[in-house]
Amino acid sequence: MNFQQLRSVREAVRRGFNLTEVANALHTSQPGVSRQIRELEEELGVDIFVRAGKRLTGLTPPGEVVLPIVERLLLEADNLRRAGEDYNQQDHGQLTIAATHSQARYALPTAVRDFRARHPKVQLNLHQGSPRQVAQMLLEGEADLGIATEALAQYESLVALPCYRWTHSVVVPPGHELLGGGPLTLERLAQYPLITYDAGYTGRTHIDEAFRKQGLAPQFVLTAMDADVIKTYVELGLGVGIVASIAYDEERDQHLRAVDARHLFAVNMTRLALRRGTWLRAYVYDFIETFASPLTRPVVEQALNREPGALFEI
Repeated sequence: MNFQQLRSVREAVRRGFNLTEVANALHTSQPGVSRQIRELEEELGVDIFVRAGKRLTGLTPPGEVVLPIVERLLLEADNLRRAGEDYNQQDHGQLTIAATHSQARYALPTAVRDFRARHPKVQLNLHQGSPRQVAQMLLEGEADLGIATEALAQYESLVALPCYRWTHSVVVPPGHELLGGGPLTLERLAQYPLITYDAGYTGRTHIDEAFRKQGLAPQFVLTAMDADVIKTYVELGLGVGIVASIAYDEERDQHLRAVDARHLFAVNMTRLALRRGTWLRAYVYDFIETFASPLTRPVVEQALNREPGALFEI
């Protein structure tokens, strides 16, 4: 048994049983991947994959049992490497962060700047995606940390830590009717075409819930993944925008006006997630605390030791 065999099994599942893609991911040949899988199956005495001719089509019942063990073995091998690096190269390494656009654009810059000042020899890699893509990057080991508002707390294999709470604002062009005429209400808001986040992004769930509870059916004329796009189309007069309050800056967004909407939509929680069982190098703990000061190393370690499925609050 060797790690190349284990990686071949893991990648076969991740790549939808497409051995050509597995070979590309592992920088080897398709026959080589097939051989590695067959040799492991022969050693274990069971078939891990269901086959149709030479094609893999799924996992066998023994394969369903074997796969989580393979994942754990490869995770621990990676942890072993990280532990060695932490002692031998304390100031060198990489930190890969997966985040949604809103987090990368508005929440992360200050933390990245401060972290870089303290750890100039650590290479930072920032990947952007939807909340579910962020979770997937964590689960597949492509990212060390994930930051998003939606989805991260839904995965038992992830430890999701609360970072900060935030609310929404309504953005409109100067002189818009919503800037006067009384308090902002959902009923008034629903009278206008709306522009906001795609489903599953940046607190969209709370926006939909608020209208649904009032029995309102607003017209969403455009949705987008990030606030910059939303604000652009609001400036063009296509509709009224609903964005994260942090995404509006009075000096930068001089062609827009913002109305506080915290009384209309539930407060949102941005979370930082880690893959359960992952060894974290010392500088990773430092970045976490730089981004969210209550998340000290003891707090994070305590969360990592909690039972899967337990929601951690501070």
